[in-house]
Amino acid sequence: MIRRLPLIALPLLALAAPLPAAAQDGAMGDAAEVLSDPAAQDRMADTVAALVDALMQLRVGPLAEAVARADPDSDAAYIPPDATLGEVAGRDPDYGARMGDEVRAGTRMAGHLAGAAAAYAPVLRDMARDLAAQWRREADAARR
Repeated sequence: MIRRLPLIALPLLALAAPLPAAAQDGAMGDAAEVLSDPAAQDRMADTVAALVDALMQLRVGPLAEAVARADPDSDAAYIPPDATLGEVAGRDPDYGARMGDEVRAGTRMAGHLAGAAAAYAPVLRDMARDLAAQWRREADAARR
């Protein structure tokens, strides 16, 4: 049983490691505040939607031509010279908006997670200290 104690202790030692500085200095709470702000969520979602829409309008004809020259048997030879990434990918026109909605929802969830992490950080820190102290006592007792 003594040989197994170090393996069992690994999770306890991981808990005893210092929590990230972000959780200790209030940055996690600040992140939770920003991520929970509907205006910030909208800005992030609008940015992603605009980027996706812009990428889908990117002309891929020159790239397809280069691929077709390198590999004449590829399907790239059938891509029109003025084709866009959106046309080649077969995406629908609402894809950017849907991606924005996903970012908005993900940002809300990240805000909840950051808020919970900030709230639980002191409790986890105390628990890690207690577990580490208990581990030291048990290890000392096993050596006697």
